[in-house]
Amino acid sequence: MEADQFDWRLNRDSAVPLFEQLRLRIIEAADSGELPVGTKLPPVRKLAEHLGVVPNTVARAYRELETAGRVDTQGRAGTVISAGAARSEQVLAAAADDFARIVHAQGIGTTSALAAVKAAVERLAAQ
Repeated sequence: MEADQFDWRLNRDSAVPLFEQLRLRIIEAADSGELPVGTKLPPVRKLAEHLGVVPNTVARAYRELETAGRVDTQGRAGTVISAGAARSEQVLAAAADDFARIVHAQGIGTTSALAAVKAAVERLAAQ
């Protein structure tokens, strides 16, 4: 895959840091099949140049994706989309089950529980 063949959709006016926008864009594209498992991502320096950002921005996004199991970095062979989406769905489902048990035990309503989750996600995205 060439960097200029993919719509990276980064918004420099957003309050969301560029590395986070890139991380989320890759996850979105992997989950939708736009970047299927095995797709080789551009090298850090090449993508940074294409996006007009410092290499550390791309490197951080790739590191966080690797930590989450969404990409595999194979040294000089590059970074590829992994089958981590299924794992992420399992982790999310388990966390949702745990959260639902707490919500139920505390007698918290669905609306309040969902508002708390939304606020937490937005706080993390703004960091």
